[in-house]
Amino acid sequence: IAEIVRAGIQSIPKGQMEASRSLGMNYFQAMRHIIMPQALKRTLPPMAGQFISLIKDSSLVSVISITDLTKSGREIVTSTFSPFEVWFSVALLYLVLTSSLSFFVQILERRLSESD
Repeated sequence: IAEIVRAGIQSIPKGQMEASRSLGMNYFQAMRHIIMPQALKRTLPPMAGQFISLIKDSSLVSVISITDLTKSGREIVTSTFSPFEVWFSVALLYLVLTSSLSFFVQILERRLSESD
């Protein structure tokens, strides 16, 4: 994530910083008001991809013995002997999580593109 943010900041032309400094802004004001809003627009899609991948890959956490949806599903299957219903519910929860995050990111992207 830090690499995405760094790349987003570096993708803003140096002239933006020079122009803001010539208007009397200090470094932090220029970053806050000029550079970071532009960098946010450029980094939003890759950041969203990272967060969605994080949700999808959270099932790997069960290997480290931390309870997540997959491990909980496995425990419920062993106690109820209803694998189809349990795994369908787990898949539905993952789908809801990733779809809602994708939808939220699309709304943010639309809102940010309207300001251009």
